[in-house]
Amino acid sequence: MRAYIVGNVAIDETIAVSELPVIGASILGNAGGSDLGGKGTNQAVVMARCGVPTTLVAPVGRDARADTIRHYLADEPLRSELIEMENASSDVSIIFRLPGGENAIVTTTESAQSLSLSDVRRILSTAGTGDLMMLQGNLSDQTTREILEHARAIGMVTAFNPSPVRSYFSDLWGLIDIAFLNKGEAQTLTGTTGREAAEYLLSRGLRDVVLTLGGDGATLVNRHDSIEVPAQVCDVVDTTGAGDTFMAAALASCALRRQRLDRLAIEHAVAAAAITVSRHGTRKAFPTISELEAILT
Repeated sequence: MRAYIVGNVAIDETIAVSELPVIGASILGNAGGSDLGGKGTNQAVVMARCGVPTTLVAPVGRDARADTIRHYLADEPLRSELIEMENASSDVSIIFRLPGGENAIVTTTESAQSLSLSDVRRILSTAGTGDLMMLQGNLSDQTTREILEHARAIGMVTAFNPSPVRSYFSDLWGLIDIAFLNKGEAQTLTGTTGREAAEYLLSRGLRDVVLTLGGDGATLVNRHDSIEVPAQVCDVVDTTGAGDTFMAAALASCALRRQRLDRLAIEHAVAAAAITVSRHGTRKAFPTISELEAILT
């Protein structure tokens, strides 16, 4: 089984602030470092570090930022397929990190929004039945739908993280096998939270729904069971990338054991996410290959 993650890649620029700025105000902050980011890339990095054969498909511009992205990706155990967009700049994320570890993120999506199915069709020609397609919310409406349709047509398992939330997501549920949502995303997309939100999504055709609840852990819901897993106690310093770590580790656990999502996969994901939130940064905060091996074995 190979995981194909089609999504965005960005350079993350972190600024540590005591509070978020309000309209018309200027505040002081401290540089928190620069690193590789983008939700699609985050998930691909963790998935590959878990030991799952992974292909990242992501758009970049023809600029110096793209060169930096290639430099960072060369250090990761994945196959990167970066597609150059002629009239777009490589994307960037500005992360405002608060003292308690919470963050607010502004991400450009010029490259991500320019990607089309035709750009990735050649790469997906090697995918087939049983392979995993992972998507997030940074691509355009049309491209997201067409990639999901293509993945379904060739027998892939589709996993979706609806972040950032877009209005068109409500039309995609029938093309998705597995969804990972946090409390805010569930509320926005279903009008409710918890088990009711999961039941709503299952009624739209999903096979498994995972609700991530931060410090309250996570819940896996399917037609047969509802499994609650508590969070691990840890010092939270930066939550950037925690949800991406969780999703990738959960799906990697299943892939490596050739199982559907289960309690053990969620426990593995909780443990991996606890490492991420205990460190500053994005990629630098992700569990290492050896840390993930210890969790998954």
